[in-house]
Amino acid sequence: MREKIRSFQDLEVYQNSYQAMLKVYKEILHKLPEEERYDLKEQLRRSVKAIPRLLAEGYAKRHQKRGFLKYIDDALAESNETVVSLCQVRDLYKTYVSLKLCDELIDMYDKISRQSYNLALAWSKFTDRNQKPITDSSCATATDNRKR
Repeated sequence: MREKIRSFQDLEVYQNSYQAMLKVYKEILHKLPEEERYDLKEQLRRSVKAIPRLLAEGYAKRHQKRGFLKYIDDALAESNETVVSLCQVRDLYKTYVSLKLCDELIDMYDKISRQSYNLALAWSKFTDRNQKPITDSSCATATDNRKR
């Protein structure tokens, strides 16, 4: 049985994103060339720091379904952006960084993206458990809404 979640720090996705962020800071950013200082390096720095922050802030709003899900979606977007940035680092700067390390980090952030998505799904199911799900919102009409 899983441990009870008492704070954002208990979320596995938060723990993984924080550890991955430390790894990017310690093993990637300082190795990038100076010409990337204001572009790829800065963007990667921002996106990896944003993910755990968004998860923590979203957790504080967990009582608001839309509020929490917005932050989870934003964390997912930042994680996906980080994957693209790490692919660019790997493909553009092979002589500066370890390809193995880049691939490892890409896998970590891919997992973080999947965990974020699954957290959003699980939270939706948890908060909607007493509501009927709408399977296809494009088919919903005013008549359909009155029947509920």
